[in-house]
Amino acid sequence: MTKVITYGTFDLFHEGHYRLLQRAKGLGDYLIVGVTTEAYDKTRGKLNVVDSLVTRIENIRKTGFADEIIIEESQGQKVNDIRKFHIDIFAIGSDWIGEFDYLKDFCKVVYLERTKNISSTMLRAQNSPIQRIGIIGTGRIAARFIPEARLVSGVSTQGVYNPHTESAERFAERWEINAYTTLEKFYDEIDTVYVASPHETHYDYIRDALAHGKHVLCEKPMVLQRGQAEELFAYAKEKGLILFEGIKTAYCPGFHKLLGIACSGTIGSIRNVEACFTKLENAANRELTDTVYGGSFTELGSYVMLPILKIFGKEFDEVRFDTIHDEKGLDIFTRACFRFPTGIAVATCGLGVKSEGRLLVAGTKGYIVAEAPWWKTSYFEVHYEDAGRVEKYSEIFLGDGLRYEISDFLSMINGNSSSEFKLTRGESATMAGIMGLFLEEEGRL
Repeated sequence: MTKVITYGTFDLFHEGHYRLLQRAKGLGDYLIVGVTTEAYDKTRGKLNVVDSLVTRIENIRKTGFADEIIIEESQGQKVNDIRKFHIDIFAIGSDWIGEFDYLKDFCKVVYLERTKNISSTMLRAQNSPIQRIGIIGTGRIAARFIPEARLVSGVSTQGVYNPHTESAERFAERWEINAYTTLEKFYDEIDTVYVASPHETHYDYIRDALAHGKHVLCEKPMVLQRGQAEELFAYAKEKGLILFEGIKTAYCPGFHKLLGIACSGTIGSIRNVEACFTKLENAANRELTDTVYGGSFTELGSYVMLPILKIFGKEFDEVRFDTIHDEKGLDIFTRACFRFPTGIAVATCGLGVKSEGRLLVAGTKGYIVAEAPWWKTSYFEVHYEDAGRVEKYSEIFLGDGLRYEISDFLSMINGNSSSEFKLTRGESATMAGIMGLFLEEEGRL
């Protein structure tokens, strides 16, 4: 008898789960299904699990494919289960290719083809809140989005659109999703749009997606003019849809802990914020070849403006830009200096000049410092006048961090507005306005 084992969360059970179990069963004579506990899901970075363990087990039982169902509670259990149950084949979805090759020392490992299409008909029949996401754009951030999205329960990446068909097809083949050659077909088969295209295309894609009744998660910077941001937010509200700017730092737990301590009065009244983010970008990449919409400030300015606006608010008295340009006239290092009614702030970013990237929040009783990469906040310290008094804080930051914004986006779609404060519409519009001021000063708008 050939024994097969597979594992998963199996939350919001859908046809992708059904087909995976069906294929796994077809590999042998006896199928064991391991279902993860809520606690284990949290430790491995799975967010937003909706169904209880009992419900998930019952859904698997109803398929009739599982000869035995077990509970997965901890890292390393798979090896022990394979030995304990004398497993011949370990099967898992192909979106995990390579992740479980270490099990080949104990049994055969099979990666099962992913189900590309999650049927809206089946989802409606189950009254399931799963959102089918379609991606516009095939760049580096889109490639980081897919593995992060699979760790958020309640979303399924359905397909990708790029006006350059060959690029869409290569991307779709890599990630086992659908490639769409027209936007109309794309909109027909998805519920939600993730815009990961070049900056200057965001406005048109967002407006078109909203016009087709789709919620939109857009990469930063959402748009490059304040008027465009305000118009799009108003249009989304009119249509009863969610428009959400994806600045991952805004949604990560450590950054919220830092803001909470900063604004609690622990370090007194805040008078200065300094945020720096630099990286040495490949000169051949879009960021350093697009002389209109490229450069350091459009690429990284959203990150460094975020803590400043969260702490001092949207109303500033003045902003001044100091910039170093390359031979093409593109900004490779930019410093935006702000004056607020209660303090001053500096936002520094660079793609061709490397600097110490840290976040400093200075108050009348002490200061908070988070070293690079503070935009993935996992550790920071609070210092006081007494040099011996240092409070240290840490918080988990999982993967690339995109799962946090995806999870909060999904919560807002499902009617939970508790995450809205993390990045408000007004803050997004203010950032777009500052981007516009910068580009006007540079002579690019």
